[in-house]
Amino acid sequence: MESALYFGTLRHRRFRPVPHEFHYNLFMAFLDIDRIPEVMSRSLFSSYNRTNWASFQQRDHFGDPRQSLRQRLMEDAAAQGITLPTGPIFLLTHLRYLGYNFNPISLFYCFDSKGTVTAILAEVNSTFGERHNYWLSSANQMEAHNSLRFKCPKAMHVSPFLGMDLSYDFALTPPNDHLVAHMSTIDDATATDGALFDATLTLERRPWTAPELRRGLLRHPWMTAKVIGAIHWQALRLYRKGVPVYSHPAKLHAQAEDTRRKTVAKDA
Repeated sequence: MESALYFGTLRHRRFRPVPHEFHYNLFMAFLDIDRIPEVMSRSLFSSYNRTNWASFQQRDHFGDPRQSLRQRLMEDAAAQGITLPTGPIFLLTHLRYLGYNFNPISLFYCFDSKGTVTAILAEVNSTFGERHNYWLSSANQMEAHNSLRFKCPKAMHVSPFLGMDLSYDFALTPPNDHLVAHMSTIDDATATDGALFDATLTLERRPWTAPELRRGLLRHPWMTAKVIGAIHWQALRLYRKGVPVYSHPAKLHAQAEDTRRKTVAKDA
């Protein structure tokens, strides 16, 4: 398997308390993490660790950018009691475009020596500047016929229109000629009502060549700016529809702590 580009669509659907749905076209990079400098040198419009129309910068992902991505993944996996396979690792992500990067989710596909995906890391970023890694492995894998399916509790506030007492249900196909990455947000207390929200990437593979990268850049010249713009535009639409807003847990904690201090001071 080689590094590639994936072109396709992103679909978001909200089912409750009011329906809301949208689609966007996009393209993403699919990178062998051990060969990123070489891959990024194949076009005049792409670079490694320096600004270009498209660039990969180590600081855009979790951990110490002075370490290799493989080392960071091994350490993070070990902290969760997961042993990474010895095969290649590929990263599905947005690059940095014209100096700007934002990745709602990046997926690290970890292969064993036989070419089978045995673990996946979902690196999730929020518009609040926070990041959380969700490891998808045999520890939280569920039975599925046509995909790799995993379930894990939500651990980070991402959307102000979704609370924290939820779970994520991931259904992912192996990254072949076609790739699907589907995530449902489930309210376990009312699971019989189905998902509150889901997001689906439906992508087709293209070779990583200078012409294909140029094609992607001409169609989506500032991909990450489009991503952040779409997030805020859809948030405005949800707000106007009257979807309830959930405060950030840190804000709620600060408010509770402030109330506690005032109560203690009054009682004193």
